[in-house]
Formats: sequence, structure tokens, C-alpha cells
Amino acid sequence: MLKLILLIVIVLAVLWLARAGRRRVNPPAARPGPGAPSAREAMVSCAQCGLHLPSGEALPGRGGVFCSEGHRAAYEKEHAPK
Repeated sequence: MLKLILLIVIVLAVLWLARAGRRRVNPPAARPGPGAPSAREAMVSCAQCGLHLPSGEALPGRGGVFCSEGHRAAYEKEHAPK
């Protein structure tokens, strides 16, 4: 009976050590999906509507940056020099 209990304890200890060893292995690094930015970009807001977007996607114009060509045109029409 004592041999059986000792055998069960040894088997449980081996299983516990095997599971603990697997937890220590670092999982593979997650790869960014297609189109995901590799580095963080500064966020800017559209001068027309205030929408926040990455600076790489913003369109420059007179008076600031814009989220779309339509907003840039509307802003420049409203703020045209007189």
C-alpha cells in the first residue's frame, strides 16, 4: 500500500514539473497583421471636424491637417482670403 501511494506521489510530481516547465517557455512573439503600423504614430485632429487620425493618414492643407479631401476643400473654401 505504501509503495502505491509513493508511486502516485512520484507520478503527480513528474506531471507537475512537466507542466511548470511548459509555462516557463515564452510563447512565440505575435506578428502584426497586414497593414498594422510597425511603430506608433502621432495622432492629429482634422481642422474641419476634429476627428483624430494618425499623422501618416492626414492630408496637409492651409490651416492644418484634414481627414479627407472634402474636409480640406470645405475648410479652405470657408477660410479663403478675402
